[in-house]
Amino acid sequence: MHGVEQVLVDGGVFAMGDAGGDGNAGDGETPVHEVVVEGFSMDATAVTNSDFAGFVGETGYRTEAEVFGYSAVFHLALAAEPDEVMGPAAGTPWWIGVRGADWRHPGGSRSELDGLEDHPVVHVSWNDAVAYCKWAGRRLPTEAEWEFAARGGVAGARYPWGDDLLGEDGAWRCNIWQGEFPRANTEADGYLTTAPVRTFEPNGFGLWQMVGNTWEWCADWFGPRYYKFCPGENPKGPSLGAARVMRGGSYLCHDSYCNRYRNSARSSNTPESSMGNAGFRTVSL
Repeated sequence: MHGVEQVLVDGGVFAMGDAGGDGNAGDGETPVHEVVVEGFSMDATAVTNSDFAGFVGETGYRTEAEVFGYSAVFHLALAAEPDEVMGPAAGTPWWIGVRGADWRHPGGSRSELDGLEDHPVVHVSWNDAVAYCKWAGRRLPTEAEWEFAARGGVAGARYPWGDDLLGEDGAWRCNIWQGEFPRANTEADGYLTTAPVRTFEPNGFGLWQMVGNTWEWCADWFGPRYYKFCPGENPKGPSLGAARVMRGGSYLCHDSYCNRYRNSARSSNTPESSMGNAGFRTVSL
């Protein structure tokens, strides 16, 4: 049974897209356009390891990482035997293919979930997330629903809480990278990789960690030019594509590499892909 606390998000109209000029040109965060979304109920947090374990315990489901026998692990989180390390990914050498890495073993075969029960589940593909949703009687949010929810009623802001990354006291408000990416993380926010889902403060709607921590899968196919043609009411993304939308950024985001820990930021990956910094949250049917 899906037991994540629910937040009722009333429908409304909002300006979707990057109004501050922060986006990466290839991500298609512009033009800013007015969108209407209907109301929905959303998980207050990302689905946790404990939540996902309940699904697997009831169904016996095996994730695609388990079926394929490997997943992508950030190099500083590696916990595997030498013969299980497949090597770095082309173009992003901080990602390593690791045999035996999956949601139960986020760093590889020498890691486990003890103490991580309230952290977001990772190493789940889009297909895995959809399988969970079917079991739970839920669905993944559309990209428009996700951004409307992330904004938390703060119109046009860069982050769920406003435009300033740090609090007035200089404290971090989300789990992203501090230091020199990808070699040295000062962990000024307290975390090298994932944080518990109820870390920092929720946004104005009561939703926790809509940016940072882990990327979140959305229902839509990704299209970099979609904003130029999308409908103004309840857009659901292109009718086809090669990759699915991911939102929110992760603990690896840093200005020097991935400035995508923003409300409007977009990314994508193929629906069978899994990695150590991507999870999901669900919404009502």
